[in-house]
Amino acid sequence: MRDSVAAVDEALASPIARGGAWRERVRAALAELAHDFRDHVELTEGPGGIYDQLSREAPRLSAAVDRLTREHRTYADAVQGYLTVLEHGGTIADLPAFREEVTTLMGQLVRHRQKGADLVYEAYDVDLGGSG
Repeated sequence: MRDSVAAVDEALASPIARGGAWRERVRAALAELAHDFRDHVELTEGPGGIYDQLSREAPRLSAAVDRLTREHRTYADAVQGYLTVLEHGGTIADLPAFREEVTTLMGQLVRHRQKGADLVYEAYDVDLGGSG
């Protein structure tokens, strides 16, 4: 997912003045991110996924697992919403504002990934007996 977020950031940073080419580049990067984010959700939330394992083996972290799970729905909807606008030729009256919104979402996804990494580290280091 890290590479997909970086690809969206790179696409967003390209010149808006290129109009249709900018939209297509951002659309392609968001499509890849949507795919990778679905994979991320499946790996974390799916049966036998990391969140299932953490809930069983580190129940004290269940509130954090729940929070990250809720974020999945929020971020998946946001990515899909932006992608839908680009895929269906929706009018974007203010491209700089659109770019800013998507850039903000990419920052949120980076922080989400960081929180997930911190959660796994905390579970492994404290509850599962990792060394550190």
